[in-house]
Amino acid sequence: MSIDPVAFKKGMRHLAASVTLITTRHRELRGGLTATAVCSVSAEPPQILVCVNKTASAHDPIGEAGFFCVNILAPCHRKLAERFAGMDGVEGDERFHDMGEWSTLSTGAPVLKGCPVSFDCKLVTRVAAGTHTIYIGEIVDVCLDPAAMPLLYADGTFVHGEHLKKAAQAA
Repeated sequence: MSIDPVAFKKGMRHLAASVTLITTRHRELRGGLTATAVCSVSAEPPQILVCVNKTASAHDPIGEAGFFCVNILAPCHRKLAERFAGMDGVEGDERFHDMGEWSTLSTGAPVLKGCPVSFDCKLVTRVAAGTHTIYIGEIVDVCLDPAAMPLLYADGTFVHGEHLKKAAQAA
């Protein structure tokens, strides 16, 4: 017996997580979405998973391209997080226009400048899970910015990672 989906969503709001942009490039078009359902899988080989709703505009392009990048966002990327979450009505490749500095690493997936870390991944496994697909990627390249702090999301609110650092220092 399953719990009510509304109760599940309310409960999950208490699971704080880094805000990420999952990006890909299929043919000449870029795609991406904002996600918090991201998790490490393995250190050897280095793998990460992302859970993508099957109705998301980037769902099929990720599977068809066979690669993706997990960009862990910094607080300065909040507007990008909102755009890639569909909050301004912009879809597909247009989400990349006029916001952020973009480059690529090994796979060709879009990499956002200024992120604490971006994991460039080759898709190795996909698993259907209810309304979502779990895409597991082997990390083939990484871009680190040790000075950048993460943007977090908890209880329906964006939280600057610096607040956690200050709380830990005060404890």
